[in-house]
Order: sequence, then C-alpha cells, then structure tokens
Amino acid sequence: MKAVHFGAGNIGRGFIGLLLSQAGYDIVFADVNKAVVDALIERGKYTVVLAGEERETVQVDGVTALNSDADRQALIQAIAEADLVTTAVGVSVLKHIAGAIAGGIERRIRELRSSRPLHIIACENAIGASTQLRDFVYAQLDEELKQDADKLIAFPDAAVDRIVPGQSHKDILKVTVEPFYEWVVDASQMFQGYIPIPGVKYVPRLQPYIERKLFTVNTGHCSVAYFGNLHEYDTIHAAMDDPEVARHVANVLKETGAVLVAEHGFDEEEHLAYIVRILQRFRNPALRDEVVRVGRSPIRKLSPGDRLALPAAKAFDGGRSNLHLARTMAAALLFRSPDDPEAQRLTAMVETSGPERTVTEICGFPQDHPVQLEILNQYELLQSRFFK
Repeated sequence: MKAVHFGAGNIGRGFIGLLLSQAGYDIVFADVNKAVVDALIERGKYTVVLAGEERETVQVDGVTALNSDADRQALIQAIAEADLVTTAVGVSVLKHIAGAIAGGIERRIRELRSSRPLHIIACENAIGASTQLRDFVYAQLDEELKQDADKLIAFPDAAVDRIVPGQSHKDILKVTVEPFYEWVVDASQMFQGYIPIPGVKYVPRLQPYIERKLFTVNTGHCSVAYFGNLHEYDTIHAAMDDPEVARHVANVLKETGAVLVAEHGFDEEEHLAYIVRILQRFRNPALRDEVVRVGRSPIRKLSPGDRLALPAAKAFDGGRSNLHLARTMAAALLFRSPDDPEAQRLTAMVETSGPERTVTEICGFPQDHPVQLEILNQYELLQSRFFK
C-alpha cells in the first residue's frame, strides 16, 4: 500500500508517518523543506523517540519524499496512484497544496481511469479540516470531474492529538514525541469497505471528539503557556509544577468539561478521567516543551471559533462559569514572545487600540458582552499584578 503525506515536519514524521508505516504503508512525504526532503530520499528511513520513562526508539522504514514545488508532476502522479493521502501542514497551508491534489485526482480519474476509492484526510488542528481541503480542491475541478470525484474521492474529517515539542537533534530527521496519541476519523464520510488503519479510531460522529480535544488538550495547553509566561517559566512541565498555574488550568478544564458533558453527553466521570490524563501529559518532564512554542500565535488562538473564545461563549450561553477561560484570554493579551510576530502584533494592538477594542476585534465578543467584560476585568487584575 502507498500513502502520500503532505508535511514532513515533526507531526508528519513523528505521528502520521509513524502510524502509517506501522500499518504497512510505503510513504511518500511531500514538503518544501529541501534539506528534509533530500535526507528522506537519501536514507529512506528515520527515527522516532517516544518521550516516556523508557525513551523507546522506533525506526520508520519504507519512506521517500518529493519537493512539493520542484517535483510537482511526480507528486501529481504519486497522488494519482496512492491508496491514501494525508496532510499535516497547518490549516492555513491547505489552500496551497490543493492544486497538486486536484491534479492528482484529475490524472487518477481521466488518465489512469482508476475505479479505486481514495480517502484524503487532513490531520490538522482545526475543525472540519478535510472539508476545508475538499472545498479548496473542488474549486480547481471542472463540473464533470467533480461529479466523478464524488463517487471515488472522500475527504473524511479527523481529530488528531499528540504533543510534539520543539526539537534540537543533530539528526535532521530524528523526532521526539510523547507516547500518547489519538487519531479519530469520521467513518460516516468514508466509503464502505474502507481498510482501517490500526491505531485509528473510527466514529459515526466526529464533532464531539473534535471539541473534546480542542477544548481540553488545546485549551489546557495554551492556558499553561499563557500563565507560565506571566510567571516567567521556560517549559510547560515547569509551569505545571507551580500549584497556582496547575490549579488555574484544572479550573479551566472544569469549565470546558461542563460544556462538553452538557452538549455532547460525555459521561461525567469518564471525562474527568480524561482531564486527569491530559494534565498528567502536561507534566511530562521528558517532553521539555517550551512555553513560547505552545503559546505562539495568540491572535489565532483567541479567535471566535478556536480553543478559548468558543468554549467561553458556549459556557456563557449555557449559563455556566467562564471565569477561568476569561482569565486565560486575559493572560493571552499579556503574552510576551520576542520571536513571535503574532504576539508582537497583539501587544501593539492592545497598546494602540486598548484592550476593550482588541478583545472585541479578535475574540468576537460585542462591546459590553459579559464575557468581554470579564476578560477586561481579569486583564486589569493580571496587569496590575505582573506589570507593576
């Protein structure tokens, strides 16, 4: 079996590529990083280290790579012949890879006349990423080809979860990841008779799992980062060793947990156990994950449909507490990272436009909305405490 995977970065190699290799796929990575692409071509393998107590090392074999720009025709041919296509490039990059995928679909259907169904799964940290990719791809197909593609090409949405910290290996291909992972795929969007990938969970309805991950792992992770940044911690696990930070994050996840249990019917005790497991993952000292890495891109993370504003809005609409979510959003407004252009832009917005207008513009809460007012209240409290 052959898979084409867009994105030969740490997530691509350390998570999706690893699982696909273990499932028996030969993998063609597509990326624009020439050094990584050349190394994959030359070696045909790489190493993944699981950041647990035993530091287990796994070798991934049967891989090669193509440069997404320079090897476009070879990439289109690989997609045309593939049994599976996956991505881990970041949701903002999906529009840039859609052209190659559209070309592969056209060649598959019109030139190779293949009748084999193809699943294209965007493994991105976003809601409905595969559906978004489908829209980008279909925008480049003619009407006749769209009708043919509807019968043979599926874009099932997925939720993915694995912490991959910043890397500092001499080996450009070596990657360290946490032992835990979760890859959930919407089975209702797949063709009947699909071949399941071992280690992937297939569910009839994906939305609850997407929101569970987004509102627990992502919300909790950035809550550690923004509060850890205020306390001047360098790493996530060091911040979680601070009782005040750990208590705040636990309270944030109680608020998001109440939303998830009410909206999706998760068992309350099972979800509490899930929260405990997530908090334990944040405390893993073997990951050495940097606060500034986890907190980067605060404007995106504060946006209306993302991990902070969305659960806060849902909590408010349901008459539930959103105090600690508001406190995390206030901490995000105070996030300082000299190497993060988005953090610098956010700081400039607050300084020039004021926090009230910034919250309304970025988070989407109208002026004088109770959640906006609580964010501003928490902002004043945190600013007076940490920036005297």
